[in-house]
Amino acid sequence: MMPDPSLHTLWVERTARVAALGTPSTAATLWIVLHGYGQLAGDFAAHFGGLVTPARAVVAPEALSRFYVDGLETHEKVGASWMTRAAREHEITDYVAYLDRVVATLPDDDSSPSIRVLGFSQGAATASRWAVLGDTVIDRLVLWGGAPAHDLDLNTHAELLRNMDLTVVAGTDDPYVPPERRAALQQHLAAHEIPVSIQTFDGGHEMEDDMLRQIVSAG
Repeated sequence: MMPDPSLHTLWVERTARVAALGTPSTAATLWIVLHGYGQLAGDFAAHFGGLVTPARAVVAPEALSRFYVDGLETHEKVGASWMTRAAREHEITDYVAYLDRVVATLPDDDSSPSIRVLGFSQGAATASRWAVLGDTVIDRLVLWGGAPAHDLDLNTHAELLRNMDLTVVAGTDDPYVPPERRAALQQHLAAHEIPVSIQTFDGGHEMEDDMLRQIVSAG
């Protein structure tokens, strides 16, 4: 009988793509926005194009694993994924370090911008893990079309989340965040004394311009 192969890990450098709008190096407010599964940073950042000001910049890191969304037949549409269940602990560690590094390289030495994070869909779970596992101080956390990662221990991380302005956004017809899930999430967070604002808009699992403008303009 042939022996089963053994799997090992090693750390490697990666080249990442980051889309930016405005002037991140001098902005007073930085929005770090994390795309959903199968999306790319440049396309996702385009949602924020009309919200940039001299004091507000938007930075969209791209997940490190890209693939052909339309399969192997046409090779036309490329998307990216933050993680899968395979080697998930390593992928989480990698993207938390990656996102910390993105923020660390942005401001001038003399600036100390307020960091706001918005994650959509898979990016919402990614954002929530980064918020409590990373070294970046996050002032506001917006989870759009998603919720805090299911495996986060709120007994351990509640204090950090209390210090963030936490908002959950969902379309009224979003199959991933239906009313019962929103209610359960609010109850779960309340049990740990974590304040949350839950905002809804008419629509599905999507970004919506008017709600996005309202969320970002609020600070």
